[in-house]
Amino acid sequence: MEFIVNSQHLSKQLQAVSSIITQNNTVPIISHFFFHIDGDVLTVKSTDLDTTIVARIDLESGRAGELNELCVPSKLLLDILKNMDDVPLTFSANDKTYAITITSGEGKYTLSGQSAETYPTLPEMEEPVSISLPASALVDAIGKTAFACSNDDLRQQMGGIFCQMNQQGTTFVATDAHKLVRYCRTDLKNDNDASFILPRKPVTIVKNILSSRKEDCEVTMSYNTINVSFAFDNMFVLCRLVEGKYPNIEAAIPKENPNKLLVDRNSLLNTLRRVSLFASQSTHQVRLSMSERELTISSEDLEFSNNANEKLPCRYEGESMSIGFNARFLTEMVSNVDTESIEIDMSHPNRAGILFPVYEDSEEHKNEDILMLVMPVMLAN
Repeated sequence: MEFIVNSQHLSKQLQAVSSIITQNNTVPIISHFFFHIDGDVLTVKSTDLDTTIVARIDLESGRAGELNELCVPSKLLLDILKNMDDVPLTFSANDKTYAITITSGEGKYTLSGQSAETYPTLPEMEEPVSISLPASALVDAIGKTAFACSNDDLRQQMGGIFCQMNQQGTTFVATDAHKLVRYCRTDLKNDNDASFILPRKPVTIVKNILSSRKEDCEVTMSYNTINVSFAFDNMFVLCRLVEGKYPNIEAAIPKENPNKLLVDRNSLLNTLRRVSLFASQSTHQVRLSMSERELTISSEDLEFSNNANEKLPCRYEGESMSIGFNARFLTEMVSNVDTESIEIDMSHPNRAGILFPVYEDSEEHKNEDILMLVMPVMLAN
């Protein structure tokens, strides 16, 4: 096997493929890249047994010889490329010993490869259903929901993003029981009703790869009862769906919320970050006290006699009230909204607050609907 490839082009593709590789695992071979050469195209694969990422890389030249595939240690190769100038690299592999020699100008590096015979094969998807969607829509859906997934290993279903598709549109949901996000797109329709739970880590990797691209592209998402895959440009990602039934989130969303707060997003976010520094480190509680034109945000830590409060201009409709929230959860919500203003709808201090982005140009976002819910923290008085 021998091929020539640009160092920066190879490094960029391998960085994306390496996202799921872990060095400490019970199957040593999966800490390697799988290389397969076919003419002037190099196919690189990585897997953690649940998720597989494949990239096709165009070569300046390539020749398989007797050996057209082998496994390359990922960490060492990435470290070499990280410190390499933008130059052509010549890779050659010994057909018998799998030793790999990399030549770059005056430099020559040799590393030990392994046979690809024991590397896991890519699972075949049986009877998949495929839909096409813009990369920008998928990036938005994952970016606005993944942060709300649970980190509790005992509740695996809530550690993923619930996806429900039908002829009316597609809904993405994430929750950890303290916060919840429901993101709907009416422009992503599917003739077949379907619902499944996307695993957070691999779909976040897909989002990051797509986000790094300069231009929007079409993503083909295929799924069955076991797996889901994403294909775009020269990349392919396949992963296992999360097993189990997702909780009924509609029951957790209060329907009547007469108290409505409208406030500048950046002002609220910066104030929360400052005031929360003085909150209890166990509860992270901040208090929001609202009147017609003024929002007061306060916190205190009785153990250290710390306290803070700030006042913000706002527009508020409803009865004057005070409600407590976990500052970290509320800050996460506000951070993941990209509008100038936000609206928070509430009913009682012991009921969840509902956060909505306020769009200046509603026509531009007519196909998008996002709801964020954050549970309250009971106030001491």
